[in-house]
Amino acid sequence: MTASSSTTPAAPAAKRERDPAAAKQALISAAVAEFASKGFAGARVDVIASEAGVNKQLVYHYFDSKQGLYLVALESVYAEIREKEHKLTLGALEPMEAMSQLVAFSFDYLAEHPEFIALLADENRNQGAHLLESERLQKMHSPFIEMLEATLERGVAAGVFRPDFDAINLYISIAGISYFFFSNNHTLSAIFGKALDSRGALLQRRRHVIEFALNALRP
Repeated sequence: MTASSSTTPAAPAAKRERDPAAAKQALISAAVAEFASKGFAGARVDVIASEAGVNKQLVYHYFDSKQGLYLVALESVYAEIREKEHKLTLGALEPMEAMSQLVAFSFDYLAEHPEFIALLADENRNQGAHLLESERLQKMHSPFIEMLEATLERGVAAGVFRPDFDAINLYISIAGISYFFFSNNHTLSAIFGKALDSRGALLQRRRHVIEFALNALRP
């Protein structure tokens, strides 16, 4: 019984290690969680491997180094948001409703993916050094700016949006008013004495962000 109990937990790991795709994905998922929690400097490769249920040496086999794994983890979270952006279909909507959905998408994604916020904060502390090294990210096309441009143009033509906004500044503003709320949620909750991570507070903030953006765009 002792021999059996000591070998049973190793079986799933051994099976995963024989499946490169499964091992890589397990490592990436564990890496996203570890880097989001502790940052690049504080994360440990042995913890990531243990959480993934694979041998530590596979990290170096598949990703060369801790930095290589960190870069792939960053690429994976950006790939996820790009995939969701590509699924947005706004052309058939009225400009105001299309813009509302774009603002809501930005807010909802951050609400659902705190790991994305944590990784962005850490990468900014590193002055974006890893992102600058990623050819994959540079080629990872985001349709979000194009959708903003198209929606702005339709709204200006319909007379419901001001003509003096450009898509990049609008994107930064939309992202900023949502990002700050999530990245500083704990300190904001402490300062104002309110649980700003409650469902009610999230819904109230979501409505505010959408209306704030739409009101700024109105003539």
